Amino acid sequence: MNLIYIAIMAAVTYCIRMLPMVLIRRKIENNFIKSFLFYVPYAVLGAMTFPAILSSTSSIYSAVAGTITAIFTALKEKSLLIVALSACFAVYITEWLIYIIAPA
Repeated sequence: MNLIYIAIMAAVTYCIRMLPMVLIRRKIENNFIKSFLFYVPYAVLGAMTFPAILSSTSSIYSAVAGTITAIFTALKEKSLLIVALSACFAVYITEWLIYIIAPA
């Protein structure tokens, strides 16, 4: 039964990748479609990542603190390493404060 599921998913994945190549043979000239296709990977990455961010810690408060810290440091144009480390540090401190204030 699992082999059938794998075959169906392989066919669906193949069709999703093959159909645009077969149906669209000429260069895309429309600026709206070009910009839409340019931003699709960022939107998909955000849609896949954001729910995982909120459920990756033991508390929603620490997840929000880490997210806000990451957004703030990214807007300050810091490097990816600084953004990630500051978000991890914010989550760690928030989890520690939650443990101190309300021990389980």
